[in-house]
Amino acid sequence: MSSMTRREVRDCAFKLIFEKLLRDDPIEELYAIADEVDEITVNDQVRELVEGTLDKTEELDRIISEYSSKRGLSRIAKINIAVLRIALYEILYDEKTPMNAAINEAVQLSQTYAQQEDVSFVNGVLGAYARAHSSEEG
Repeated sequence: MSSMTRREVRDCAFKLIFEKLLRDDPIEELYAIADEVDEITVNDQVRELVEGTLDKTEELDRIISEYSSKRGLSRIAKINIAVLRIALYEILYDEKTPMNAAINEAVQLSQTYAQQEDVSFVNGVLGAYARAHSSEEG
């Protein structure tokens, strides 16, 4: 199999994390389903991003809640939660992904899969986080 771009890895991870938000199935089961339908590639990079994000869900959701001033977590569309979790995971735990890149990629994901107001929401939450933490960068 050819190697995937970071964007492709993120896209596959997003689909799996979003699916996990919709269903209470174990992630291994979702990997198996993804493999069967052959629409989502599950390789080591995808697994690493999915499992890393899922492992840190509590922490990531706390950050989302903190920077989503207008709505609580239960009122945020699941598609946005999936995008935000991945972006924040990358910002916090993937030293190869700069904050700006993670935010740009999250906005791209939103533009691909969500509504226009979702794109603004994701950008707003991540922008607020970035402003609060910009002094920590470099």
